[in-house]
Amino acid sequence: MIYGDKNLGVIVQNITGKQGTFHTELMNAYAREVGGCGVVAGVAPGKAGREVHGVPVYNTVKEALREHDATASVVFVPAGAAGDSIMEAAHAGIELAVVITEHIPVHDVMKATAYAKLHDCTVIGPNCPGLLSPGECKLGIMPAHLARRGNVGVVSRSGTLTYEVVDELTRAGIGQSTIVGIGGDPVIGQTFVDVLARFDEDPHTKAVVVIGEVGGNLEEEGVRSTDLPVVTYIAGVSAPPEKRMGHAGAIIEGGEGDARSKVRRLRARNIPVASRPSEIPGLIREVL
Repeated sequence: MIYGDKNLGVIVQNITGKQGTFHTELMNAYAREVGGCGVVAGVAPGKAGREVHGVPVYNTVKEALREHDATASVVFVPAGAAGDSIMEAAHAGIELAVVITEHIPVHDVMKATAYAKLHDCTVIGPNCPGLLSPGECKLGIMPAHLARRGNVGVVSRSGTLTYEVVDELTRAGIGQSTIVGIGGDPVIGQTFVDVLARFDEDPHTKAVVVIGEVGGNLEEEGVRSTDLPVVTYIAGVSAPPEKRMGHAGAIIEGGEGDARSKVRRLRARNIPVASRPSEIPGLIREVL
């Protein structure tokens, strides 16, 4: 439970939107299942007084926090206004903002994450599936039925690969402590280094799976920063250079950030690298 437990109160920004409404119900269904707080309030400008699946709606984050005990926010606000919404949450006192929205302008993200840092607000994402601590809390859109409680952390740039790896671990009888999707954009809040530092301090986490992809070197920085046993998987060994691959940050530029060189450098440091997700449970058993 590196970002919160079942006592974590959550608000949803743009709770009346299609995605906000849909995932509020799923987050609260999980909270009811595990005995957690879940989503206690929603925000949608001009729609105060409504309810979404029994959750009261307010015009602003500040108004919501006057009536409810919450320290986390899940942001489903459309891209053009999402940067402002992150800053609104940070200014109001939210300590953790999980930003699901994709296609937020890069300069908006740079400004919003810097502002949030000044206000001691941790940002996960944008363009991420959120986080899940099995048996404790779910913030975002991860399919909780794939996960089970355990002592292996998972941190990833890819939502879909996260789900696949978690499913492989669970079917092999290996549970997860916390699963974090940090997002696939060029500019993100929490990096592998940040998340692995929290896993280092978490008594429930005994090993970590790092799921990376082409672009940048964040995976390598993360692996170098931790004392925990780590197993990695790097997607995109066949990705062509100079072509963006799905995620905005997944691009090989100037001969840097390709998957094959990442794999070579990780293996040179004696870090286990899976060739496919199904190899990960076996590698985890070897390092535990």
